[in-house]
Amino acid sequence: MDNINAIKASIVTVFATISACLGWFGWLVVIFVGSLLSDWITGTLVACKNGQWSSKASREGIWHKFGSIIAVLVAAVVDIVIGMVINNIPSVTLPFTYTVLLCPIVLVWYIVGELGSIIENAGLMGAPVPSFLQKMIVAFKNTVDDAGNKIVDNK
Repeated sequence: MDNINAIKASIVTVFATISACLGWFGWLVVIFVGSLLSDWITGTLVACKNGQWSSKASREGIWHKFGSIIAVLVAAVVDIVIGMVINNIPSVTLPFTYTVLLCPIVLVWYIVGELGSIIENAGLMGAPVPSFLQKMIVAFKNTVDDAGNKIVDNK
């Protein structure tokens, strides 16, 4: 029991530290990690339920999640570089202090995708899934796509 409590305390400490250091952005990171884990777990449960679980497919799922993490890290680095340039070049001024822009949008894009997959997995497990929830997730994902495209297209 002590080991379980130590593990729980460690997990809480890690997430609390992330949240304390990154503020609202930290919560997005926590939600992102939680949605990755939830999707992997629900996908594994669906595969087990259907008698289709395989270690190879599970590994592929983990690699897919790792790729998502890499993409978010790249977005974070891009935000850092943009922030350094904007905040340290005297001729470039903005009416606000640039902290992050791209990484939160990328995080939300991945979160919404994972939530869609979790809902799909819930349906495959036999749970009734409200169609309006599925539509809301798709609409939100489209909104996030549009927001990201507006930044890039400058429209």
